[in-house]
Amino acid sequence: MAHNTLKTGYNRLADRLNRFPQGAPPTELLFRILKMLFSEKEAELVALMPIKPFTAKKASRIWKMDLRGTQKVLDELAGRSILVDIEQNGEFVYALPPPMAGFFEFSMMRIRDDIDQKVLSELFYQYLNVEEDFVRALFTQGQTQLGRTFVHEPALSLANALHVLDYERATEVIKKAAHRGVGVCYCRHKMSHLGRACDAPQEICMTFGDTAASLIRHGSARSLDVAECLDLLQVAYEHNLVQFGENVREKVNFICNCCGCCCEAMIAARRFAIMNPVHTTNFIPVVTESDCTGCGLCVSACPVEAMTLVSSNDPVRPDMKVAKLDEDICLGCGVCARACPKGSIQLKSRPSRIITPLNGVHRAVLMAIERGKLQNLIFDNRVLWSHRAMAGVLGVILKLPPLKQVLASKQLKSRYLETLINRLES
Repeated sequence: MAHNTLKTGYNRLADRLNRFPQGAPPTELLFRILKMLFSEKEAELVALMPIKPFTAKKASRIWKMDLRGTQKVLDELAGRSILVDIEQNGEFVYALPPPMAGFFEFSMMRIRDDIDQKVLSELFYQYLNVEEDFVRALFTQGQTQLGRTFVHEPALSLANALHVLDYERATEVIKKAAHRGVGVCYCRHKMSHLGRACDAPQEICMTFGDTAASLIRHGSARSLDVAECLDLLQVAYEHNLVQFGENVREKVNFICNCCGCCCEAMIAARRFAIMNPVHTTNFIPVVTESDCTGCGLCVSACPVEAMTLVSSNDPVRPDMKVAKLDEDICLGCGVCARACPKGSIQLKSRPSRIITPLNGVHRAVLMAIERGKLQNLIFDNRVLWSHRAMAGVLGVILKLPPLKQVLASKQLKSRYLETLINRLES
């Protein structure tokens, strides 16, 4: 194939995308997607940019283009939500988000006629749901994943509600965000073009902070106040949608409201269940069998097929069924508890808490270590690490054998790394 023999702008962009910790396997389908979203000249230019956000002046130097022309290209890319533009100290900085969660979704978060979204949906479906390499790499490599499940807050009892930390609540993310936006659900929008979408609401996927501000500015998302966003979350609860969001404690950029049939994260959670592709909540459902009527509503509600009906072994009623949970694949979302009409399912705390990275930098470092891409964060743009001690620590990790690297990644999930990151950002 041509992309294997000729180094085009799309080849270089694919190489650039693979410097992200999650990567994007370069197949013919990926090149067809990139050709729909970028001109070859745009692909060539974006491929030259660093991982860390950059200014128009920096892009101008790298591209060897005058500032006015550079600004025009950046504005065009931001206008299509290929780049995210972030206002800092009175000027904009730009960043290329990863494919997911990033510009793949952004391309489908509004109805638009500048690209053929039906064709694009078909390509996304083939690349993510048929070829599988991209989704497998995105959701199963390493121990630190891109996303995590938020607990279904209506299912919390007064007792276990006391044990839920603020970052585990979608309501708190909404209340604390500087900006809130909502766009069309990429997954259900994609499936609608294939004639496979369910009837769950589409305009319900939420973005926050700087990402939301950029998407709102360019029409890819609609601005919401706190009350409207909380109302939308309530709609998601009523439709038994699972809150799947960015796997960080601070400055969460997105929360998707996912169905089990259309949404990539839930499909990956079923397909690769034993690899733990999605971080769970700190809760697990418990079925009180003596109260269970075997109605099966919890089975229908579960997005990852963790609930099943089994024989109750009742000699008086041999056909009687009860709900049974597979704890190994359960997300702990609590949708099943809310769906149970008899209240026979309760949430309890897991024996040990799930570790959630502090912020995006913390998560990126952990993901890079676990996926063997830490060097990309360091050598792609050295200004990312302004503290020599940090660079030294990361340099040592790069030289460790694989098993030692795994141990190091576990050790870095600690206050030590959090302290270093806070120092770097202060």
